[in-house]
Amino acid sequence: MGEPVEWMDDGSPRSRRFDDRYRSSAGGLAQATTVFLAGCGLPHRWRGHERFTVLETGFGLGLNFLTTWAAWAADAERSGCLHFVSVEAYPVSVPDILRSAQMAAPPSGSDAGLMRRVQALAQELAQVWRDLAPGLHVFHFAQGRVQLTLAVGQAQRMLQSLDCRADAVYLDGFSPARNPDMWSLQTLQGVSLHCRAGTTLATYTVARSVRTRLEGLGFRVEKCAGLAPKRDCLKAVFLPQA
Repeated sequence: MGEPVEWMDDGSPRSRRFDDRYRSSAGGLAQATTVFLAGCGLPHRWRGHERFTVLETGFGLGLNFLTTWAAWAADAERSGCLHFVSVEAYPVSVPDILRSAQMAAPPSGSDAGLMRRVQALAQELAQVWRDLAPGLHVFHFAQGRVQLTLAVGQAQRMLQSLDCRADAVYLDGFSPARNPDMWSLQTLQGVSLHCRAGTTLATYTVARSVRTRLEGLGFRVEKCAGLAPKRDCLKAVFLPQA
């Protein structure tokens, strides 16, 4: 049994635990591409790398992973390998991962091809997904060129257990008001320990507390146009003092 997901009448997934939606009302695919990939400068930034690592706080329904994988697979200039590392305290079930991919966004316009790839990759993820005990779980796809490392447990503790250097960071926990521990100074410090100079970071929230903590940890933070109904989102670059 995975973490229960409540599906709203409009097709949006909601967490009863945190009384919050898993994604923007504009659609999960739009949020993944607009806020997270574009916010971290992808796909451009992984070009020329032998290995590119994304660190995420809050795997949720897996849509950021699936969209990143789909965009990487479609890019002829992609990095040699993609390593996606994500922390999740409450993994969901296979049916909800598949339903999320099916309902990520309307299959129209320029996103239609991407959505079809996401849905196909969700089936691949479903084939290896299981009830996940606390700890580290590693999955390989695309003949070993895509690796998913899922750290199951509370964010602060699991971040300490990871051995990775992130090229990009997705901060995607439930909202700071609903899930403050995910956005605490201790959690963000744990994230920063896995960053190197030039690591990019993106998130949907522009909460003052989050911006202040990131700046204090060495990130240069910038507000940018958000995904409706949000006016703004956040992107940042890790530039620690020498």
